[in-house]
Amino acid sequence: MNKLYVVGALFVAAMLGFTYVAMDIKGGMNGDIVNMLAIAGAVVLVIVSVFVVTKYVRQMQSDTAGGELAEENWDSIGEYKNPLPMGWAIIFLGLIVWAGWYFIVGYPVNAYSQIGEYNEDSAKANAKFEEKYTSLTAEELHNMGESVFLVNCAPCHGLDADGMNGKAANLHKRIAEDSVKHVVNNGANNLKTTFPGGMPPMLLQDKAQIDAVAKYVANGFKADDAAGKAAFTAGTCNSCHGENGEGMPSVAPKINGWDAEMVSTVLKDGKKGAIGAMPAFTNLNATQVKAVSTYITDISKGE
Repeated sequence: MNKLYVVGALFVAAMLGFTYVAMDIKGGMNGDIVNMLAIAGAVVLVIVSVFVVTKYVRQMQSDTAGGELAEENWDSIGEYKNPLPMGWAIIFLGLIVWAGWYFIVGYPVNAYSQIGEYNEDSAKANAKFEEKYTSLTAEELHNMGESVFLVNCAPCHGLDADGMNGKAANLHKRIAEDSVKHVVNNGANNLKTTFPGGMPPMLLQDKAQIDAVAKYVANGFKADDAAGKAAFTAGTCNSCHGENGEGMPSVAPKINGWDAEMVSTVLKDGKKGAIGAMPAFTNLNATQVKAVSTYITDISKGE
């Protein structure tokens, strides 16, 4: 027997032995379809790879040029026809058939899915939660909102929602001066759920007017701030946000205080501002969002 075939056979035996030992150390396949498919694939890969390598190395050792020449030639230099090897064609078609079985009948369509089980359990838990808390009093919503806030929001905004010295927004106020300036200069286009049109940048370009608007909005639209009110009107801020910052549905948010719509929009879409970016909290269900909105609205009013 040719030495090359012996080496190939020994290599296959060694690889299969190594696979068997590795599986035995891990506790075997335990009837798991994923492990079975993985081992079957490894066995086929080793055998096919060694067969192909052995075949073509053997051909390089012993074959001589021959076969049917193609009609084309270049300066009388011809080229042999090179049809697709039958073995390759069979393996290719076999892989197509196996792929069809895998995606239609085999794993993962009809197999256990840990992610699928988690999603099913989460949906059941949320449905049960919604059913249990369909009707809550204002006090119950506030208390639930505080609990949800402490788990999800307090790590950045602080236990007292004060923003932890500027690391996040101070939720006792609707908006700070630097945040107003950031939005005026850069625009805002991240609250797509409720305000799809966004806000364009540079509606005001004069620094004194921008400072005046920032102070006017951050301080709660005080009536005695004539300069701020004039700048607010000059920048056409009132045409979208309203004369006193009460906002306009689907156009611009309320900026003279927190409300449930604004809080829920930020939770759903996240937010970008002068401090940085806040991620969306898609893990909260509708009742939890409503509760957090109630809690933040209450604390901003000092309740």
